[in-house]
Amino acid sequence: MAEFDFDAVVVGAGAVGLACAYGLSRRGLSVAVLEQESAIGQGVSSRNSEVIHGGLYYPTGSLKARLCVAGRRALYPFLAKHNVDFDRCGKLVVATNAEEVARLDRIFDQAVANGVEGMRKLSKAEALALEPQLACEGALLSPESGVFDSHGYMLALEGEIEAAGGAVVLSTPFEGAAPLAGGGFEVRAGGAEPTELSCRYLVTAPGLSAQGVAAHIAGFPAQMIPPAHYGKGMYFRLAGKAPFAHLIYPPPIPGALGTHYRRDLGGQGIFGPDLHYVDAPDYTVDPSAAPDFYRYIRKFWPALPEGALSPDYAGVRPKIHGPDEPQPDFRIEAAEEHGIKGLVALFGIESPGLTSSLAIGEEVAARLRL
Repeated sequence: MAEFDFDAVVVGAGAVGLACAYGLSRRGLSVAVLEQESAIGQGVSSRNSEVIHGGLYYPTGSLKARLCVAGRRALYPFLAKHNVDFDRCGKLVVATNAEEVARLDRIFDQAVANGVEGMRKLSKAEALALEPQLACEGALLSPESGVFDSHGYMLALEGEIEAAGGAVVLSTPFEGAAPLAGGGFEVRAGGAEPTELSCRYLVTAPGLSAQGVAAHIAGFPAQMIPPAHYGKGMYFRLAGKAPFAHLIYPPPIPGALGTHYRRDLGGQGIFGPDLHYVDAPDYTVDPSAAPDFYRYIRKFWPALPEGALSPDYAGVRPKIHGPDEPQPDFRIEAAEEHGIKGLVALFGIESPGLTSSLAIGEEVAARLRL
């Protein structure tokens, strides 16, 4: 049997890549995680809402539905075990007009079909009893939704990987890989000290770089690499006391869940993200977007004071569909799809990827038949 430097190499040290490495480490494999940045979680994982999603919206049987629910069920115990801060605050999906009330019924049915626990339909009076400053005609309550410290979570994953004898190697970009004749891969890594290493299994989970990484794997079919689209979302922070204890979401918009409210773990209110397609990752926050935020937020919080919002941060989602195309499922592809034994390639792991991450790691292990 061939000797390898590592049983597995994972490309990308964001939440999903680290969760994949953790899932493999739990099965006794030695794992190296290659990360081009100088710290973990510097891409998609550091610029999101840090929301733990219930799994309400996604088509039943889809990877998003199945892995979001399974990932969320695994995430809370993991966070508690590793003393990572979280708040299972619950979420209200609110209808601000009669048309949206009918949409709530469809979301409720979808959530129940997906196995989301504890879902409740609330009348206007019941919703206002929970959140008196809310303006709505009705709401859904998802008690399993919450917020958490995503960076603390990634540090805990990194610790688990290293405790199992693995390595998270920073400032080491993936430059290419080629299947070996007897099985496994030769992986080329760059950085200040370029190197080559061999592994039995290769997992690519680099978020925004997924397409470029796949293109540098010898033999990966070009037609299996989806087009890359960048969905930028900006966030604005609220000055003053946070108005709501629950997450507040409008019904979803095409391609995203819409501009929503959360109270972060420091007790401040944050609104976002909006959604704009951009040609390349761009993390600037445009102050001129504020009027749209005020107009949108006042649909469910009319008392939002003028001048209370300030630009905060922006994130970019690795989308595999354009602005006028239906939102696809996660793509987690093994030899059955691309023909390369021992390789699992991930594409389009946007929301609810963070919530789903532990379950994605288990799915990757299953695709490798471990």
